[in-house]
Amino acid sequence: MKAIEPAETGHLTVQGFEIYYELFGDPHAPPLLCIPTWQIAPSRHWKMQIPYFSRYFRVIAWDPPGIGGAERTTDPAAFECDRVVDYAIGLLDHLGIEQADIMGLSLGGTYGLWLAARYPERVKRAILIGGVPPKWAYGEDPTFWAERDTYNGWEKRNANYWRKDFEGWLDFFFDQVCSEPHSTKSKEDLVEWGRATTPDILISSVINNDLLPKMPFEEVIERVRCPVLLIHGTDDQIAPVDYCRKLAALRPDWHYLEVEEGCHAPHWRHPAKTNLEIAHFLGLPQPKRRTWRRAMSRRIPRALFVSSPIGLGHVQRDLAIATELRRLVPDLEIDWLAQPPVSHVLEKVGETIHPKSKRLASEAAHWESCATEHQMHCFYAWRDMDEIMLANFMVFLEAVRETPYDLWIGDEAWEVDYHLHENPELKNAPYVFLTDFIGWLPIDRTSGSREAFLTTDYNAEMIEHIARYPRIRDRAIYIGDYEDLIPKSFGEGLPRIPDWARENFEAVGYITPFDPADYADTQAVRKRLGYTDDEALVFLTIGGTDIGEPMLRKAIDAWPLIHRQRPDARCIAVAGPRLDPNCLPTHPGLEIRSYVHNLYEHMAVADLAVVQGGLGTTMELTANRRPFIYFPLKDHCEQLYHVTYRLDHYRAGRRLDYHQTDVEALAEAALATLGADTSDYRPYDAGGAARAAKLIAELL
Repeated sequence: MKAIEPAETGHLTVQGFEIYYELFGDPHAPPLLCIPTWQIAPSRHWKMQIPYFSRYFRVIAWDPPGIGGAERTTDPAAFECDRVVDYAIGLLDHLGIEQADIMGLSLGGTYGLWLAARYPERVKRAILIGGVPPKWAYGEDPTFWAERDTYNGWEKRNANYWRKDFEGWLDFFFDQVCSEPHSTKSKEDLVEWGRATTPDILISSVINNDLLPKMPFEEVIERVRCPVLLIHGTDDQIAPVDYCRKLAALRPDWHYLEVEEGCHAPHWRHPAKTNLEIAHFLGLPQPKRRTWRRAMSRRIPRALFVSSPIGLGHVQRDLAIATELRRLVPDLEIDWLAQPPVSHVLEKVGETIHPKSKRLASEAAHWESCATEHQMHCFYAWRDMDEIMLANFMVFLEAVRETPYDLWIGDEAWEVDYHLHENPELKNAPYVFLTDFIGWLPIDRTSGSREAFLTTDYNAEMIEHIARYPRIRDRAIYIGDYEDLIPKSFGEGLPRIPDWARENFEAVGYITPFDPADYADTQAVRKRLGYTDDEALVFLTIGGTDIGEPMLRKAIDAWPLIHRQRPDARCIAVAGPRLDPNCLPTHPGLEIRSYVHNLYEHMAVADLAVVQGGLGTTMELTANRRPFIYFPLKDHCEQLYHVTYRLDHYRAGRRLDYHQTDVEALAEAALATLGADTSDYRPYDAGGAARAAKLIAELL
């Protein structure tokens, strides 16, 4: 799922060839034109920039012939440098834009430079990233056509090799583009997009003097009159950094950012830094009226709390921590950077939602889009959320830059944690990181599996982050006990999860939004909530997303079989805030609700709960010693490994496999579990929120 969808799309024929364009943001905002690069990559490569800049600009991204949404052709004329420049002008004319800011990567930097020289009145400012000399792309090279028995290294830049092993060329080329460590996601995206073109299209687009621009390089340098920002990585394996240094030397009035040890695509590998540099160069508007209070006169401390929207378990424990924190720091003001469904819960209890929250891209919707029938590969879903995480980090960054907070708190705010470690200079307040999950584990555990390699790589990057910048996390709090951590390693050559966690996290025990002692008198609680003592109370719930809809439907289908054997039973199915209860079937004895505030109170007196395998709901049931059945999502490593291990440690719940449990089997299991003895559950310590708050309060 994208962080933002285009407001408008279209095809346009310019000089006999069809291009494709997408428009983002306010149509009345200043235009920012994203110049395409070589036909091996579509305009989608700007995905880390478009969500951020579309808040301030009318962003225009487009594909030239040969890639993306544009036409496919092998006619070399379609790829002439001057013609590509004219595509840009034709598109601006079509959109009624007289002048635009432009930015281009690699060959797009060449197009941008010649665009600014040939049409200086049309370019306001230019950002050129990893630019390549035109002769590198187009100039004659006999080796490009030479046949070989084998092709090694850059010998693969060869027409015969491309036709013989295009996948091998994509793999090699994007290895060079993404030369920095831990760049697997960037490379895989680029390879996938590169498959959308063909070897013959690429062959037609390079190594042909007829494609070279007509205006000489020296004249181009003289004719460019707009401000220019050059960005280039010193480890660029595609375009030597010397080319950009030459440009900077010829035009000392241009701005130049050199990324030490940076790759060819710093806008991908270092998107936050790149976005900030571009934003500064483009002079993003600042509020005309601002208020800043000197530090020593700030008598009321302020905190920004970022609560994960994946499920509702996070916000309940975060509210519990906030309550304890306010007891220790009574005048503390808390703003919440949150999105639905979390923001709805916070609003109901009167918390303050930061106004920039409305700019957050939906993480819950992304996770839902990655799910099939009770199945979601959470590692790949998280990995595919990179542009959403960057977009939301930029929102966070704006929030903390505009308001001088005394404390940042992030409950599984992975986007904040990752990008702060990648950009440590951006941290200017104490920062607390909370999580109940440590360590990606592969579902495919066969020797040499790609997934095992990827999870190990991500875990290694996190470990390196913490080792290199321990100052980023002023407090790292594990919501659980060390014994709850699964005794597995982070991957080959990496430490065991519990051992590393003991050195880098403070465990506070699990946190619930209640004290189980308050629900020990189930008779009194039932009476308060409107339930009678003579009914067997069953709850079906799937949390804050609609991922569990198939499970909920299966449980509802099993209800008539349960009710037939237990006519005294009453069932309440909670659809959650993102699932329309009217789409669910009804049966005698079954009540469907869209939302139940403080659902944990109701389930604290349930005789049976049937739930997903999420940690929040299952641990709330465990804390109140209620019988429950849970269904971990298939391919969801957190639910299958981490949550299951913790629940086994508590000797709590009955685990079933959704795909191997039919309606009859579920009914049978429910009847056997209904009202079951739970005295064997391991005792739960209710002081986790207070312990976490104490650790956090010390920073204030």
